[in-house]
Amino acid sequence: MMRLYTYFRSSAAYRVRIALNLKGLDYDAVPVHLVKEGGQQKKPEYLALNPQGLVPALEVDGQVLTQSLAIMEYLDETHPNPPLLPADPLGRARVRAIAQAIACDIHPINNLRVLQYLGGRLGVDQDGKDAWYRHWIQTGLAAVEDMLSGEGAFCHGDQPGLADCCLVPQVFNARRFKCDLSVLPKITAITQRCEALDAFTRAAPENQPDYE
Repeated sequence: MMRLYTYFRSSAAYRVRIALNLKGLDYDAVPVHLVKEGGQQKKPEYLALNPQGLVPALEVDGQVLTQSLAIMEYLDETHPNPPLLPADPLGRARVRAIAQAIACDIHPINNLRVLQYLGGRLGVDQDGKDAWYRHWIQTGLAAVEDMLSGEGAFCHGDQPGLADCCLVPQVFNARRFKCDLSVLPKITAITQRCEALDAFTRAAPENQPDYE
């Protein structure tokens, strides 16, 4: 049994939950609250698992894996069906580019520790932080919209994969911060198709044991 260290609202953990569900893999969820007690991810016992103090972390066979994209590719290599990546090299490169545009360009500058730094160290007020968040999500998702071909039901073809695992959590964040999604018809349509699937529904923040 795999153990996933997760937080209901973490988009990175959300990605991995979707991937595990798509693969039909059972796991134990271990909540790590990113705000309570000063952030449980900063406690020595968690830092011993993941020195970055981030979620998710996946414990499997006595080893701890970190970084959501690396975890998902590990799952794809060890449990190849259904695949998260296409069979052809060009298709894999395209899917990775979409996934990384979200996970490496949009998400890192909008995650909790960045917002806490903006508000604490730099004294940015809530309105300013919200404007920062919306700007980078809208800019980033506009680029992703242009990267999508519009062919197939999902980001690449007719089955959800790595890129969809990244897209849906980012759209969840965009909705939280009231971003304008009406200008993103391809993203909106793909997200709706994903959210109709059980693997995505079970991974959603409101369906997690630590939801609040």
